Amino acid sequence: MRPMRFAIAIPQFYSDGEFDPAAFRAYFARAEELGFDSAWTQEQVLGPAPQLGPVETMTYAAACTQRLRLGCAVFVSTLHSPVHLAKSLSTLDQLSCGRIEIGIGTGGKGRQFAAFGVDPARYAARFTEGIELMKRLWTDSRVSFDGEFWQLQDAAMEPKPFQKPFPPIWFGGARPTALRRAVQLGSGFFGAGSAPTVKFADQVQIVREVLAESGRPADDFPIAKRVYIAIDRDAGRARQRINAELERLYGHRSPDIEAAAIAGPPGHCVSELRKVAEAGAGLILFTPMFDQAEHAERLAAEVIPNLG
Repeated sequence: MRPMRFAIAIPQFYSDGEFDPAAFRAYFARAEELGFDSAWTQEQVLGPAPQLGPVETMTYAAACTQRLRLGCAVFVSTLHSPVHLAKSLSTLDQLSCGRIEIGIGTGGKGRQFAAFGVDPARYAARFTEGIELMKRLWTDSRVSFDGEFWQLQDAAMEPKPFQKPFPPIWFGGARPTALRRAVQLGSGFFGAGSAPTVKFADQVQIVREVLAESGRPADDFPIAKRVYIAIDRDAGRARQRINAELERLYGHRSPDIEAAAIAGPPGHCVSELRKVAEAGAGLILFTPMFDQAEHAERLAAEVIPNLG
């Protein structure tokens, strides 16, 4: 059995002029001292919350760290040019000396596809083709590609990623087709922060069934879960604060999303996080939505030691 690993969210939520470079650097220095395994962004190009872009934020974080692995859970890669995304991630993997993790997902049907020039009827096919093209650009010296969405003729992309053949690719997703695709094409599965633990457990069960069908060893396919968390001795205050932040992030209130978040005193958080681990998460990504530096301290002192 792999030991449990714990990750922390990369601060991304800053209003105009609010970003503090010194505080950002201090956050990462302390995260490394506290022993977190990795730090992760998320992507929301259009939305009501003031959220910095993931690649740029990860790049800044790479310059502030020595050991932490850095990822995004997830890039909605359907909305990206795979050529540009492959180049950006290859560059970032070089700049970080091989510390990048890549999470990708289709984004589902509810995206504003027209804003990105994407046909909503073909978004899943575009997603799969984009992954294939990125992998080719990361591994082949010359790429000729005749796809439905992209065509290349004898094209080269250098340098390749620092990690060979390319960084780990985590797949997000909730539906059985997406989970099957994760096993077929990915390095691991990353459960969404918006998925309650019960739904995450069902997703893990499907992943494990597909792994068994394919003959792929489960130990070679890690499973992770983002968890929105608020630690506070006052359970009501914790719940009120995190619900307000989730409404700002998603643009609406959702009972399922609120149920997925863990809020309350440390003992309650530990109890609920154990359920996430029992559901199959080998990596838990803690995502506080406020007071992030203070939460990192409390997670390391009051929560993680009780989850071992």
